[in-house]
Amino acid sequence: MNRIAIYDMDRTITISGTYTPFLLHVSARMAPWRLVLTILIPFVMLAYVLRLIPRARLKEINQTLMIGHNVRRTKLQPHIESYADKVMAKNVRKGALDRIARDRAEGYRLVLATASYRLYVEAIAARLGFDGVIATDHLNQDLDYVRARIAGENCYDIAKLRMIKDWMASEGIVRADSHIRAYSDHVSDAPMLEFSDEAYAANPHPPLARLALERGWPRFDWA
Repeated sequence: MNRIAIYDMDRTITISGTYTPFLLHVSARMAPWRLVLTILIPFVMLAYVLRLIPRARLKEINQTLMIGHNVRRTKLQPHIESYADKVMAKNVRKGALDRIARDRAEGYRLVLATASYRLYVEAIAARLGFDGVIATDHLNQDLDYVRARIAGENCYDIAKLRMIKDWMASEGIVRADSHIRAYSDHVSDAPMLEFSDEAYAANPHPPLARLALERGWPRFDWA
């Protein structure tokens, strides 16, 4: 039996979101002049809210504004590492760390499944002790520079579940021979939670809190 514990990251393990702070962290250290471009971000967000652009394009545009369209990985890496240290120091829920430690002690394989970019998620996952990462990828992951383009799907909602299934297949893990725990704060992860054997609403926002009540999913509030 494969024991797998799948965690969402932003606001499940972390207290607040990580993507925009990552962009600002890198921008401030690599090209401070780009910070003036933050005035454009609300307009990009408005375009998303009005459904003029999809969520994936929103992320691509914001990355282009704050970091650039093509950036060398070697130039980015020190700032990725320092950002991961910052997240661990100031933006991780103690209750989540305790639960992760419990799952590890019970023999679960720890997997982080998040819409955030693999680019910086892997550094955070390594510090948290995760065994695998399922995340949004950049185009041409194997190149020595990062392009502000998403490869495949944004790891969000039903796409996250598809990517979890793809990861399981790549690892030779059969669903029928597995026991899966899943944790999330957001109702967009309902497909992942429904797919699991044990679904947990962790620090849920109101829509997920209501769904968890309907489904009988236990709730965690990790201060």
